Formats: sequence, structure tokens, C-alpha cells
Amino acid sequence: MEELLNIKGETVRIRDWKVKDIKVFRYWNTGQHEWMKFNGPYYPQKSEAEINEHLHTLLAQIGEGKFPSPRSRVVIATNETDTLIGTLSWYWQSKETNWLSVGIAIYDDGFWGKGIGQEALEIWCQYLFDTMPEIVRLDLRTWSGNIGMMSLAEKLGFQMEARFRKARIVDGQYYDSIGYGILREEWLTERATQEFHER
Repeated sequence: MEELLNIKGETVRIRDWKVKDIKVFRYWNTGQHEWMKFNGPYYPQKSEAEINEHLHTLLAQIGEGKFPSPRSRVVIATNETDTLIGTLSWYWQSKETNWLSVGIAIYDDGFWGKGIGQEALEIWCQYLFDTMPEIVRLDLRTWSGNIGMMSLAEKLGFQMEARFRKARIVDGQYYDSIGYGILREEWLTERATQEFHER
């Protein structure tokens, strides 16, 4: 059995999936919850069959103790109770040019506005740059109605690189599609500057 991923921050950790996460994940991904109003609300909600298929795959990975390397989707859990409160993920924008997009969802809105998303996403971006040395840049995609995600990207040093006007429809209203990006060298410089000022 390979060593499980478990990277601890000040308030939360990012880690591999556990059996206890399945029920919590199902709860937050069925029905109607506040986070769904901001996380790509212009896409159709996943069906119960799609959620079940995803959970079946997760349970198999948990049972075998084998997860993709590098991880493609991980849990955000509190340090205090180790409870799942969100997830992190990535997907290829262009494998040919070593270009990834990252995603984050904090399901429990009781944890919004407390810097938890920033802490979790920073750990995740660092993990991806560390484990995939070929990666040149990371993207973060959102929409102009998700002010919190735009602010989060900017706090981590991502630059707005694209604004596709009136490209998303939410509740009958048009919004812009927004693209942020950060280069590996920018990420490293940003972290080095932070460390210098913290000394």
C-alpha cells in the first residue's frame, strides 16, 4: 500500500479519501446547497447515477489504498475534526504544453470568508508544482458572479488573463467568463517574497 497523501496547513489539510467521506460528499452533492449557486451554476447538476459512479470509483481506490499519482482530486478536511468540507481538483487545459486548470469547492458555507479556501488552494498548487515538474502554468476558471473566487485567485498571485463577455447565463442573466493564470516562476517568486517578509 502506497503512502497516503496528507498535507497539513494551519486550519485545514488536503488528503486522500476515506470511507467516512463518502456519505458527506453525497450529502453536499445532492439536493440544493449554497455552494452550488457559485460553482459553475451554468452547467447541469450531476445526476445521481453520475455521483454513484464517482463514489464507486472512490470506494475502490480507498479499498485498495491506491490513488492516482499525482492526485487528481483530494479532500479538504478540517484539522480539528478531519471532516470533509470541500474538494480540490485539476484537469488538463493542454497536456501538450504542460498547462493545467485547478478547481476548488468549499461545500460548507460556514467555512466561507475565513481564509480556508486560500490556504487549501495554496497547498494544492504547491503540491502540483512539486509533483509535476513539467508543469509551466496553472489556470483557474470562474465567472464574474463569483466574486469570492476572483478574490481568492488574486490573493494567491494569479493574474486575470481572459474575460469572455456575456459568456455565462445564471438565473436568466448574462455574466462574463473569467480566466486567471500563474506561471511556475511567478508562483515561486511570490512564495519566496512571502517567506522573506515573514522572517
